[in-house]
Amino acid sequence: MRFALEWQDARLRAVRDVAADIRLFEIEPAAPAKPPAPGSHISVAVTIDGRADTRCYSLIGTAEDGAYRIAVKRLTESRGGSAYMWSLSPGARLRISDPQNLFELTLGRPDYLLIAGGIGVTPIHGMALALAARGAKLRMLYAARQRADLAFADELADRLGDRLETYVDEEGQRMELAAAIDALHPDGELYLCGPIGLMEAVRRQWRQSGRPVERLRFESFGNSGRFAPEPFTVRIPRLDKTITVPDNRSMLDALEAAGVELLSDCRRGECGLCAVEILGVEGEVDHRDVFFSDGQKAENHRMCACVSRVVGGSVTIDTARRD
Repeated sequence: MRFALEWQDARLRAVRDVAADIRLFEIEPAAPAKPPAPGSHISVAVTIDGRADTRCYSLIGTAEDGAYRIAVKRLTESRGGSAYMWSLSPGARLRISDPQNLFELTLGRPDYLLIAGGIGVTPIHGMALALAARGAKLRMLYAARQRADLAFADELADRLGDRLETYVDEEGQRMELAAAIDALHPDGELYLCGPIGLMEAVRRQWRQSGRPVERLRFESFGNSGRFAPEPFTVRIPRLDKTITVPDNRSMLDALEAAGVELLSDCRRGECGLCAVEILGVEGEVDHRDVFFSDGQKAENHRMCACVSRVVGGSVTIDTARRD
C-alpha cells in the first residue's frame, strides 16, 4: 500500500444536504484536524451488511474550524458505503484516517483547466478555490445530469465568476473539450474528476492534442460504468472455484471473501495491481478502470477486479500473475 493509514476516533458534528442526493458531513476528529492540501481525502470505516469496510472521500474546505468535511452522493447502485453514511445522524461515532493525497495540485503553472463531472466536483472544488486565492489563471468546467445536482455551484460562482462554466445534460449542454484543451497554455495543466465516460473523453482528447501526458492529472471514483451493476459469475478453473459477485459488491471483494488472494492497492481502477487475465466471457465486460487504454479494453485480455464488472453472464479468469 502507498500509505500506512493512521486511524483515530471522530464524531459526526453535523450534516446538511447540498444537492438533491448529495449530503455534506462535518466530522470532528479526536485529535486536532490537520489542514488538508487541495485534492486530499480521508478514509472512513463503514459497516456494510455486518462486515467492516472502508471508503475514501475527498475533503471539502480547509478544516480551519477543526472539522473535516466530505460530500457523499446517495447512490441507488451503491456497494453500501453511501447508504451507511446517509444512515448516520449528528453525534455518531466514527473511525477516520488522517488526510492523504493521491491527487496533488502543482502550483506555479501559467494556466489551469479544471474539469468536474457530478460528485467529481469534490476534489476539484478545493483546487479551484486554492488557485483563485493565489490569483492563478484558471478555467473550470462543471457538468451534471440535472441543474439540482450542481453541488457547491453557487459558492464556486461567487469565487470564480465567469471562470466557472456549468453544463447540464438534461438541458442539452455539452462541454467543448477540444476547444477548452486547445485554449490551455502549452505549459498549463488539466485536473479532472468525474464519471468514466467523461474521463475517457477528456483523456482521448488530451492524447489527440499531443500534449504531455504528465500534464493531465485525474482521480476516479470507480463506481460508474456503461451498464447498471448486476450479479455475475466468476470462474477460476485453476483453483476449481465458481464465485457469484452480487450487484452491490466489487469483484475484488467477492474474490477475497471466497479466499482468493489478489494483490491490490487503490481499489479505484487506477493502479492496475488487481488486474486478472480473462480466459473467456459470456456477456460483456464493463471496463470501469482508467488504467487500461481504450485499445487494451477492446482486446478484453485483462480486467481490473476492483471496479470492472460483467453484464449478461459470466467471466472465466486466471488470477496467477506471471508478468
